[in-house]
Amino acid sequence: MAPLVIAPSILSADFAKLGEEVRAIAEAGADWIHLDVMDGHFVPNITIGPAMVRALRPFAKIPFDVHLMIAPCDPYLAAFAEAGADSILIHVEAGPHLHRSLQAIRALGKKAGVVLNPATPVSSVQNVLDLADQVLVMSVNPGFGGQTFIASAVDKVTELKAMIGSRPIRIEVDGGITPETAGLVAAAGADTLVAGSAIFKGGPGQYASNIGAIRAAAARKSGRDAA
Repeated sequence: MAPLVIAPSILSADFAKLGEEVRAIAEAGADWIHLDVMDGHFVPNITIGPAMVRALRPFAKIPFDVHLMIAPCDPYLAAFAEAGADSILIHVEAGPHLHRSLQAIRALGKKAGVVLNPATPVSSVQNVLDLADQVLVMSVNPGFGGQTFIASAVDKVTELKAMIGSRPIRIEVDGGITPETAGLVAAAGADTLVAGSAIFKGGPGQYASNIGAIRAAAARKSGRDAA
């Protein structure tokens, strides 16, 4: 059983000092850093691009999990790979040829992830699982932090876990993750949890305890290694 991964989303960090925030969250015990890239087209918000990923890369040695909420995604895959992404996640709807896009990410030497919006059925990834290292279930509508957890995501995680079977594919959940909801999705089979507001609340002095609370709740409900 794969150990739990806690991936703080810097969407909830202080953008005036992102480098310091990335360093602080890594030192506080984060396993990965989750970077939300939004284009104002695929989702109703604009955040960061490859230049920012490159600028932040020196502030932490842990993996950068880059979530592209952009369409089309293909023209930008190489730029994010070169900027320092360790994994690149794309939405089912982000281009005409999902299979080809995932192949392109792998060809760049990066882990490939596919993302399910709340209204996107789990069945949509069935034919590309052999090219996926991660499947991310959105438990809010993408575009903004601080939203309320959509409970139906738990059933999607359960369905996805059954579909994946023994394949070494991580199940990631993003949106409204707190110690309470972390336990729900971990019990259903999620092993990688993205959290923003619940981790960054209270400032740097609280980051370690916030991460620890989510990790402990998920481990308790799932039986996974919390380390």
